[in-house]
Amino acid sequence: MWRPLVRIAAGNLKLNRSSSILNDTVSHFSAPNSAAAVGTLVPSLDHAHHRCFSSSKSTKSSITKTKKAEGKKSKPKGGGDPNAAGAEDGEFGAGGGDDLEAGRAKRLADDEKIPSLDVGPNGRPLFTPKDTTLSQLSHKDIGSYFKFDEAALETVLPEGLASGIKDEFKESWRPALLVRKSFLSLRDNFRRIADPPMWPSDGKGVKLKKQIVLDGPVKCGKSIALAMLVHWARDEGWLVLYAPKGRDWAHGGYFYKNPHSGLWDTPLQAESILKDFVKFNESRLRELRCKIHDPIVLGEGAGVGYLKGADTMPVPEHSTLYDLVQMGIKSTHASVNVVVRLRKELSLVKDVPVLIAIDQYNSWFTFSEFEEPVTPRSCRPIHARELTTVNAFRSMMHEDMMVGAFSHSTAVGKLRKDLPDVPVDARLPFPRYSLEEAEAVCYYYLRQRLVRREVFTEENWKKIYYLANGNGAEMRWLAPFMR
Repeated sequence: MWRPLVRIAAGNLKLNRSSSILNDTVSHFSAPNSAAAVGTLVPSLDHAHHRCFSSSKSTKSSITKTKKAEGKKSKPKGGGDPNAAGAEDGEFGAGGGDDLEAGRAKRLADDEKIPSLDVGPNGRPLFTPKDTTLSQLSHKDIGSYFKFDEAALETVLPEGLASGIKDEFKESWRPALLVRKSFLSLRDNFRRIADPPMWPSDGKGVKLKKQIVLDGPVKCGKSIALAMLVHWARDEGWLVLYAPKGRDWAHGGYFYKNPHSGLWDTPLQAESILKDFVKFNESRLRELRCKIHDPIVLGEGAGVGYLKGADTMPVPEHSTLYDLVQMGIKSTHASVNVVVRLRKELSLVKDVPVLIAIDQYNSWFTFSEFEEPVTPRSCRPIHARELTTVNAFRSMMHEDMMVGAFSHSTAVGKLRKDLPDVPVDARLPFPRYSLEEAEAVCYYYLRQRLVRREVFTEENWKKIYYLANGNGAEMRWLAPFMR
């Protein structure tokens, strides 16, 4: 797919066919995805300088071509300042390596001193006002970019950031995301459920849904919207169980068949679920008392079998949800059934709104990584619904607020339209970028110096939009090829 895509882009966007420029451009967009691009999501100048020497995708041949291209680079005509004339080449052209990264980093730092650059389509502000929160975003902010504080973002979402968020931050070199109408509709749906408006509905509004399945084409922003929804809910003081990698619930680790339930226990996954849940919610969990005090039935521990001399673990009368979670973290014998009990307890919480948010939700409707031996020569694949933890959380046939997002990046095959344990009207189509959103995105990439100003035109950005068919990741990849 690489060569046809480059050929199409070159024809429609008037690519410079110089092999040296193409090599350096490809090197530039390979580096952020390398194994060395870890730690902070938005690279600093020092990070950019270091990264160009540690990319796992760099090969001897590509380095040789880059050096030849640098050797052929000529001085600017007219006797001008060579540093000034080579500024743009160092950012987008054949400078390569640390010159390319450092040049862009320096210019972005200089651009911060020029507020007039923060302008989007039709003269609208490119960014939302400085002190705006996710809760304060309104329809007038649609098409603008919301800036995040990286440290605060990692604090609110300690379970991990969606890959789409990481890629956007790394490529654009700014922790900011587009405010989309689809996200505001999702946020307002749950806001009205938790806090109904004072005035009566006229009956013409959109039907509120307590259970939603976000579905749509690959790279349309479902995982990003889900993460932003979790961020907003936690800012509002909600109790949120967030699983950014639902697929991990059905892959890896030990698995045992529970003789009492007939389901398969995965103690390592259960322990990880509990640890992630307590990371942000500890203070809230300490305030909520358990409503169910039946003893926790112990199962097999991770790699150690059953616990001798004990079949259950008592739940004291004044235990909090934090105490319950700690039982499962401290003992893998109890971790699976603690997760099951936690699911029941969350349904009984009335003091604060509770939201269950699962990304990669579609992986719970297909087979897991585990297999059950049937004969000495054959095994039966175990379906995800047969796992105790997945079975406890998968169903949406209840009154709790729950949202799941399909991830087609981790494709699991085509699923039927009517999913078991999911309400018929729960599926919500999530669109790719509209033409108006794509325009704002391209202006943002222009501001972040992914595009040269002298070649940025309406015709060119529309070519990128139609070529990528609204795919956000492809638009970001194609933007620097604008000529």
